[in-house]
Amino acid sequence: MAATGPLYMGFDLSTQQLKGVVVDSQLKHKHEAKVDFDADLGEKYGIEKGVLTNPSEGEIYAPVGMWLEAVDLVLSRLREDGLDFSRVKGVSGAGMQHGTVFWSQQAESLLSSLDAKKSLVEQLEPSAEKDEREGAFSHPHSPNWQDHSTQKQCDLFDAELGSPETLADVTGSGAHHRFSGPQIMRFKAKYPEHYKETSRISLVSSFLASVFLGKFAPIDISDVTGMNLWHIEQGRWHEKLLTLVAGGSDGVSELKHKLGHVPEDGGASCGHISNYFVQRYGFAQDCNVVPMTGDNPATILALPLQASDAMVSLGTSTTFLMSTPQYKPDPAYHFMNHPTTAGLYMFMLCYKNGGLAREHVRDAINGNKTDRSWDKFNEVALSNPPMNQKSSSDPMRMGLYFPRPEIVPNVRAGQWRYEYNSSSNKLNETSAEQSVDADARGIVESQMLSLRLRSAALVSGHEIDGKKLPPQPRRVYLVGGGSANPAIARIIGDVLGGAEGIYKLDIGGNACALGGAYKAVWGCERRGKQTFEQLVEERWDEDAFVKRVADGYVPGVFEKYGEALKGFEAMEKEVVASTNSGAADNGGVVMKNEKGQGADN
Repeated sequence: MAATGPLYMGFDLSTQQLKGVVVDSQLKHKHEAKVDFDADLGEKYGIEKGVLTNPSEGEIYAPVGMWLEAVDLVLSRLREDGLDFSRVKGVSGAGMQHGTVFWSQQAESLLSSLDAKKSLVEQLEPSAEKDEREGAFSHPHSPNWQDHSTQKQCDLFDAELGSPETLADVTGSGAHHRFSGPQIMRFKAKYPEHYKETSRISLVSSFLASVFLGKFAPIDISDVTGMNLWHIEQGRWHEKLLTLVAGGSDGVSELKHKLGHVPEDGGASCGHISNYFVQRYGFAQDCNVVPMTGDNPATILALPLQASDAMVSLGTSTTFLMSTPQYKPDPAYHFMNHPTTAGLYMFMLCYKNGGLAREHVRDAINGNKTDRSWDKFNEVALSNPPMNQKSSSDPMRMGLYFPRPEIVPNVRAGQWRYEYNSSSNKLNETSAEQSVDADARGIVESQMLSLRLRSAALVSGHEIDGKKLPPQPRRVYLVGGGSANPAIARIIGDVLGGAEGIYKLDIGGNACALGGAYKAVWGCERRGKQTFEQLVEERWDEDAFVKRVADGYVPGVFEKYGEALKGFEAMEKEVVASTNSGAADNGGVVMKNEKGQGADN
């Protein structure tokens, strides 16, 4: 007998892939498909790793037509996987932050009159034989999050409100190359005619939603906070920053029109799916399009994070996400509106150095780069005491390990090792010729101490079995490649704590797409004022997705790392000062725009 019941679809439009997943009302995985841009479309569009580059100007961008082609292709693959589109009652998803798409004056007319017998790309992207103005885009490319062409604009953003601190206070982040505000400002200066022909500016998320909706979809309430243009506490566009981008007060009204209204409810339907998809694929006519969000907000939706829960993504880069009711911004990290729950914020730390730094230490311990085994690394890491302090009178050993330039703190590539005496508060740099074995534990400690230092003000105390614990996350969830390593998980628990332990979240490589699918379920099936967390927690199968992998809080050990924080902070400041890393270096020393993307990018 054929299966019945509603299905919900989530997408993830990332740098290198478009993924689509389908779940049922109980969040059970039913179908998935993906398009790999290089493998499936690379020859046609000339891309490498999903993007085109213009190194002379620091530009990194993607052809929007390629994304359109990927939409049709991923839907065709879902049909081949057996999906009955008539059961799909809601569509949502995620797009990489912080790309922008520039729609033409005739775009909405084209979107609303698509012929189901033809592909999206042949109707919305003009061929070489046609006038560029016949297409749906005033500009054929979307700047990628890796783009670093906007240093001039970033400086103007920081200066406009007086300082990076004030800009972060208002918008949740200091100015970053990839953020949409500086990108739009540069686009207007470089392509004034294209800007004039632009009827709407979408983020990647609202672009994808617009395609499914058949008309312009609004920017999501969380994704909008990755633009350096949204006044978070006042819930509106920031007039002074819009004036900066528009080049004067006369252009503000036009820019507001191009950006559109931003609804506060992240779950309210934007409308029913376009007839194009009803006729071409068999979607139900009453299928709702729920606002699509950014990849990092979607990742935090992939499990029902409670306030003070933390998620650590251990990929090539390191990303730290936390759901919190506290708004305490700083230029070193990001605060964004939570994508579904008013009154909550998403705290995000992004590090360029993550897996690569750990692998460098592993290779040094193994004595070569061909032995990729983690066995010796793990053995050495767990055999060393915290901070390599063999007795309480010994100094604590700590270091910074940056094979790539870092922005947290803003410093060039390099390695630095120090000893710190917590009783005398003395910090001394040591020789780099010490035994590399201490680096096995040291590299993980260094990365986690940085996370603990910057998230300390956001965590609270917990009570377990009648005992009051010091402030720390309730749970720490690990995702990404490094989450499979038991020694790394153990050390993370030692440093960060975790009142209820350290957990590995295993939902494959589809965190962003699943977060989008869950958002669609919530948007369509919530009861009254039921929150996203309440609905998902009711239906979440923790045994299927979550495994406890380490103890978390260890009395005495956690407090020892607390003593180390003062020395660690002083070490960072000394290294930053000694390397004179305050200015950005387009030659690759220090860049403002590096980003740890959501789990899938």
